Formats: sequence, structure tokens, C-alpha cells
Amino acid sequence: VAGLEMPDQGEIRVGDRTFFSSREKTRVPASDRGLGMVFQSYAIWPHMNVFKNVAFPLEVLPRKRRPDGRTLRGRVERALAVVKLDHLAGRQATDLSGGQQQRLALARALVMEPPLLLLDEPLSNLDAKLREEMVFELKRLQRDLGLTAVYVTHDQVEALAMSNRIAVMRDGKIEQVGRPREIYEAPNSRFVADFIGTSNFIDGVVEARDGSTYVVQTPDGSLHVSSDFDFPVGADVIVSARPEHVAVTTASNGAGPNSWQGRVEARAFLGESVDHVISVGSREIRARCNSSISIAPPTAVTVAFREEALTLIPAGD
Repeated sequence: VAGLEMPDQGEIRVGDRTFFSSREKTRVPASDRGLGMVFQSYAIWPHMNVFKNVAFPLEVLPRKRRPDGRTLRGRVERALAVVKLDHLAGRQATDLSGGQQQRLALARALVMEPPLLLLDEPLSNLDAKLREEMVFELKRLQRDLGLTAVYVTHDQVEALAMSNRIAVMRDGKIEQVGRPREIYEAPNSRFVADFIGTSNFIDGVVEARDGSTYVVQTPDGSLHVSSDFDFPVGADVIVSARPEHVAVTTASNGAGPNSWQGRVEARAFLGESVDHVISVGSREIRARCNSSISIAPPTAVTVAFREEALTLIPAGD
């Protein structure tokens, strides 16, 4: 999209502009696309102060497009104010903290008033707490400025928290596109379910179907699963169960549909939650409970799966 790589084929369009078309033999160079980009490394110029870093993209524009001095100063000051760095305009870039450098790189991208903002893992160099703060800051800026942004990340939490739509890619191809909740709760493949969050995968065979409710037979018992996808009886499938959708009790309710007997093998306190690893027949199930529930190994437990919280996906991903 930025124009830094030459595509093999296809089209790239932003708004009503065509940046690349193999059919029309069109290729607009990166310098003429007018897009804003924040690199993973920020690429801050160390010999310039904050103001000059932001002003530089405007200063190197062709003469016909270059703003006059007063307009340039106004645009730089507005960009710095947006990211709350206006009070540091005279400071050397090397004297900024990591979070401030990230915001400086963002201001430099915004000063061009781009139709599209590109961000390449811009938070990966920040510590966890600052990264969490910047997720909300970037989301606020995108909303307030009305910008369309393409944000590349390997952090699933960032993707879910910041996006209106997510495209999950695998080996250079789009695996699934959808809203964050759709991607998380209704993945279309094992790869997507595993990539976005954590999941328990249970292999099985469709034994029966009643409308949108399937009965799936697994080596450790049957599961009732609701799904809008169409699977014939006898189809090999995978049942995906998120750890937070697995209920664990110490009461022995007996085995049955969506209710299995098991034993706690390990537990880990994570602050707001406690993760349990539970052996059930031939497999281990991971369950995430709130912090008030902490069951010590090797306690016998009942594991229950809510029908509507399970996801049915094709086998052989």
C-alpha cells in the first residue's frame, strides 16, 4: 500500500485513486501517494529537534506543493498538539522517552494530512503498561480525526482492541475478514481460532443435526454445538472452546453432553483470573476462571461447555 514493494499483480486503490494496477500498468511511486506511515522503529531523526522532525516531510515537498512558512508552522503545531507534544517542540528527539518518540512519529505522519494512515507494529518497542495506554490513545486519535488506518500487528489484543475490522493473514493470504467479535467468537478455521487468542481444540465427527444444533462425537464424549455453518452427518470437524467459556466445578455431576469428568493437573494465578490445566480422558483442557476460583491439583472436577459458546470448524486446516 505504501509503495515500498512492487506487487506481482492486482490493484491497490485508496478512495478514488488507483496506486497500482497490473492490468492498467499503473504504479504511483511512494512519494506521490500522500500516505502517512509510522514505522516499527519510529525512524526519528536524531540530529533534529521535535519541531524539525515533524516539519521535514513538508519541507521536502516539491515547490508547488510546499506550504509557506506560516502555514507550515501552523500544521506542525497542530500535529504536535494532537499527540500532546506541543510543549516539547524545541526538545531534541533523542531526549524523548519511548512513548514520546512513538507519538512524535505519529505526528510526523499526520502533518501530511493523509487520506490513509499506515502503522507497522508501532507499539512493539514499548513496555507492556505504556503499550496498553497507547492502544487507547491511538484509538481516540483515529476516531477524533476521522482517519482510516491500516494497522499491522502480531499482538492479538491490540488487533481486537483497536480495530473496526480485522484481516487475519496466513502465508501472505487473507484467511478471514470480520469485526473483532466475529473473528474471536466465530473463526472460520483452526488457524484463525488459534492465532486470535487461546483455544481448546477437540476433534470429532458430526453424529446428528437438528437445525443449527449439532451433536459431535469425540473420543471423550459427545458435545452439543450451535453453528450457522453447514456440516453433513459424518463430517470430520473440530470443536473450539475458549478457556474462559469452560466452566469448572468440584461437584461431581456425572458425565453427559457438554459435561465431562476430569482432574486438575496445574493452575496459574494471572491476577484477574486463574488458569487451570485439566486432564479429561485422552486430552488436557485449559479453563480460565475468575480469581475467586482456584482449584488445587489433583482435585477431581466437572468440566462443562456452554453449547452457544463452542465453535464448530472444518477439520484438516
